[in-house]
Amino acid sequence: MPSQTQQGTHISNYWELLEALGESCPWREVGDEFGDPHDFQERHYKEFVTFLPYVQRFLYGEGVDRTGMNGYGKSPIRVFRRRDVARMRVVLDERTPPLLFEVAHIDLHFFYDLDIIILEVEFFTNDIPLLLAEEILFRVGRAYPGFWDANGQGGQCPRRVEWLAATGETLAVSDYENRRKFLQFVCQHRSPNVAAHWEFLLQPMALYHSDGEGVIRYRQVEYHRMPLLAYLSFDDPHALTRGDFARLALITKAGPSDTLPYSDKELSHFEWEYCYDKFWDPPDPTLTSRYLCCGHAFVMVGKASDRFFTDPDTGLLGQFRHQYFLANLIAHFHKASLMLFSEWLVAAISQLDIRNVESVKVFKREIRRIFETFLRFTHRYWFHEVSNQAQVRDLFRMLTGHLNTDRVYEDVSAAVREMNQYLDSDGLRRQANTVVRLTVVTTLGLIATVATGFLGMNIFDETQDPVWMKLLILAGVVIPSILLVIYAVTKSKGLSDFLEALSDERLTWRNKINILLRIWRKSG
Repeated sequence: MPSQTQQGTHISNYWELLEALGESCPWREVGDEFGDPHDFQERHYKEFVTFLPYVQRFLYGEGVDRTGMNGYGKSPIRVFRRRDVARMRVVLDERTPPLLFEVAHIDLHFFYDLDIIILEVEFFTNDIPLLLAEEILFRVGRAYPGFWDANGQGGQCPRRVEWLAATGETLAVSDYENRRKFLQFVCQHRSPNVAAHWEFLLQPMALYHSDGEGVIRYRQVEYHRMPLLAYLSFDDPHALTRGDFARLALITKAGPSDTLPYSDKELSHFEWEYCYDKFWDPPDPTLTSRYLCCGHAFVMVGKASDRFFTDPDTGLLGQFRHQYFLANLIAHFHKASLMLFSEWLVAAISQLDIRNVESVKVFKREIRRIFETFLRFTHRYWFHEVSNQAQVRDLFRMLTGHLNTDRVYEDVSAAVREMNQYLDSDGLRRQANTVVRLTVVTTLGLIATVATGFLGMNIFDETQDPVWMKLLILAGVVIPSILLVIYAVTKSKGLSDFLEALSDERLTWRNKINILLRIWRKSG
């Protein structure tokens, strides 16, 4: 989500606004693992070495060298966590009993110098049927309803979502069914609202167009379905059908295992486009891990009895929560940032009025700022590769391919360059016009130069005249010279055309005189 201060200005350190609230703020910064070397664990080490050096510097920063000087400096990422929410209770529909999920953590990820904040909510549960898991993935991550059912409930949304404290107290409740709230907000602001439980979670920030008080204003970058990561372990993953995998990979509505969520033609290349099967082979009981990716969703499927798959420290569960989460975070951060740059460009050009001098100045300043920020984004944050480890490398390519970030980057980069080139060409045009005017003034100023030089030639001996006579003669030369210069500047465009025509041997004297007379015809 892009963020903005109350005054609408762009700043680099948004997290400082939360820190300034002190104890009244529910968010607290999370320290990284690079504190006491004795507490640094092997899991942290494995996570660190997964990534290429330039990605390591982005994610973790760089320490002080032996001379006491900082290189890259601290990581440009700041993470804040709120600890008042312990559980999430979800009612999917009137037929399903309430489901209770444990909340592992709720984090906000800030990025230096960019108006981007990423909210991360990690929750988990055990021992639920596959159909229920599919329905949870399909329904829970909705910022607002896309439509409403005949019974008035938010379409494809949970019937009710509650955030619970550790004591069991209800902290916030969803309001997907409040159709009037969402309709009126869109009608008034031409921007979508968010459900009440998400709005609570992001406090003390406030929705951009809302009436609520907030130290930072935000709005959602993409649409109502939030990106998600899911880790699912099964007694026998090989028992899952092609229809099950299609529903998990594409996050569709739950359905029978013997059916497909879409047509055969639509899913003809499903395995090639959405499945990473390096460790998956149904005839082989040792290859039971499958990765599914469609861009807005990343799902890992494996065997519950396989310790390597379920170990939270050395197994794939630990990698899923750390390495794969970070790879997804980078990819979605890239997409959000590029969409933000595109939004900035559209806002800048839509507010440009070339007839208004102040509007032109504001436009130039904004384009220069966007260009500078885009350069810093390119050199600090933009990566085509994040790891040389085969799985992370391949999955990051698959993820960015579905998100199409390379093409979006090229489009935004071209738009930024075009804007900057426009400013450069406009500056050169103005500079050329100034040179033309100065050339005309200089050419006509030769007359005044000859006149003043004439006074210094002593052809007329006025040395014996009184002072007032000398001043009168000086004024008789200076005043016409000043008037001539002013007139030359006023008519410099037409005079420059005449001077150009005067030097053109192809024109007759009649044509040249007509071009000269055109100066006064226009003014008349």
